[in-house]
Formats: sequence, C-alpha cells, structure tokens
Amino acid sequence: MTTTLGALEERARAHGGEFGQDALIVCDSLVRIYQSEGIEVQALQGLDLLVEQGELVAIVGASGSGKSTLLSVLSGLDAPTAGRVRVGPWDLMAMTPRQRVEYRRSMVGFVWQQTARNLVPYLTSAENVVLPLALAGAPRAQRARRAAELLDVLGVGYCADRRPGEMSGGEQQRVAIAVGLANSPHVLFADEPTGELDTATSHDVLEGLRTANRELGTTVVVVTHDAGVSEHVQRTVAIRDGRTSSEVVRRTHTREDGSEHVVAEEFAVLDRAGRVQLPREYRDALQLVGRVRLALEDSHVSVWPSGRPSAEGRGQEEER
Repeated sequence: MTTTLGALEERARAHGGEFGQDALIVCDSLVRIYQSEGIEVQALQGLDLLVEQGELVAIVGASGSGKSTLLSVLSGLDAPTAGRVRVGPWDLMAMTPRQRVEYRRSMVGFVWQQTARNLVPYLTSAENVVLPLALAGAPRAQRARRAAELLDVLGVGYCADRRPGEMSGGEQQRVAIAVGLANSPHVLFADEPTGELDTATSHDVLEGLRTANRELGTTVVVVTHDAGVSEHVQRTVAIRDGRTSSEVVRRTHTREDGSEHVVAEEFAVLDRAGRVQLPREYRDALQLVGRVRLALEDSHVSVWPSGRPSAEGRGQEEER
C-alpha cells in the first residue's frame, strides 16, 4: 500500500494556493460533534477529502465510521462543528438557513435508500421529475421536455406514466436519479442507493449513476457500506473512525495488443496533520501497539514495533 497526499493538494502546494483550491468538494480537517444520550460523540475527527469536478466517487465504511454524517454535512442537512468544508462556491460553514435551502435546491441533488424519500407515491414518474422543476419556476414546456429526456437517458422512459407502486425497486431508484438530476445539480449524492436491492438490480442502478456522470457530466458521490460498489466507480474512499483511511483508484490501461484492462491501486491517505491509518492486518502481523519506531530512509519511511531495535540501533549492535 502506497501513501499519497493527493494530486490536488500537491498542485495547490506547487502554486502556493490553499488546500483543494481547484476541487469541487473540499473537506479540510472537518469535525462534527453531537450529543447522544448525554454523551459527546465525535463523528468526524479532522477528516480531509477532495473531489474533483466530473468524478464518480464511492465513500465506503462500516456502520459508525462517519460516512453518513459526512453526507449530511455535504448535503447541507447538518452543520459542521469545526474545520472547513466547501462545495463549489458555497462555504457550508457560513451558510444561513435561507442559503442552505437555495444550496440544496440549486447545487446538489439526492438519491436516498428509501424510495419513500425519493418519490411522491401518487405522482407518475414524469410528474415526480417535473415537481422540482416546477418548484424552481421552470417553464411548463421545459419541464416536460427535461423529464422525458432524463427518464430516457436512465433507461426508464417506458415508466413515465407509472406510479412508484407500479414499478420494481430498480426502476424506482432510476426514476429517483432522474428526480435528483432534474435541476441540473453540480453534485448528485446517493445514500446507500442499492441497500434494498438484489445484485442484478443494484448493477442497473449503479449503471444509472455512471450514465449521469458520463453522459450528463454530473459529479456523483455514492455513500455505501457495500464494498462491491467500488467496481463501478473511478475512486473509492474508505472512512474509518471519522477520518479518511485509504483510497482505491482505478485506471484503464491499454495492453500491447490493443486490449484494455482496469488496474486498481490502493493508497493509504496521509492527512494534513501527518496522520496515516495503518491497516489492521499490518498492525496485527507486526504487533504494532501504542508507541512505534519511525526511521526516514532514502525513499520511504520504516515503521517498527517499539520493542524492536531501530535500524541505527541494530547497526551499532552489529559493530560491537
């Protein structure tokens, strides 16, 4: 596993700019603390995250890792406690209640796990897509044209006159994606969009999100506990204990015979405070607990258990 600071941060450093100045989404030492039954819970503990315009990213983590809290903050439904968080031109630390409404209406779209949160049950698919356009004041002709276009792009044009109860779970979620895209948001957030679906149907929904990203140019951020989603996105960010812990980046390489194959490379994430989370299997294999020894080598950093002599110490022992 390789450690990376991220291309965007390196670019900002090179030009003397701030962290993530070119990114669409920036979380810089993001903290969210809340009270639960009289106990203070730190759900996000100085999390760093950058998402570029046009990316398709999955944020994965176990229950309690902080991914749902992160989504609530980025979607404008929850206010961060400390740090810096920006989406496009919007500073989410400084927004008024009215600005939050405008932000959620114009900047971001949502697809939730529960269909009841996505679709009005007594409206048809086309009417569900038209609804946010009507609330935004779009002309009537534009609303109908936009709804038909989105439903066709997502492969559910045949569901235009059907109500949610007349569609399968996968069809409902693809219509929900169309609803989330109705007002042409810069970012589409999807919260466990395949959580209630079988494998085959999940594949169709994820393809719908890829279509939104590829054909419409929308930045898509999927939050999920399902590691299988990683195969459908360009980059997977894992969160553990309220911080980003690792990233998997997928690139398409062309072989000498002209065929293409996808290469996935895993990176550990070094945050802005210099912290990196070592995988449990590494810690267990070397019994790394509490204090550890570090040594700066020519091209890497070595880590040893505190009870093991450092490289310098071993060299001195050998000389004796």
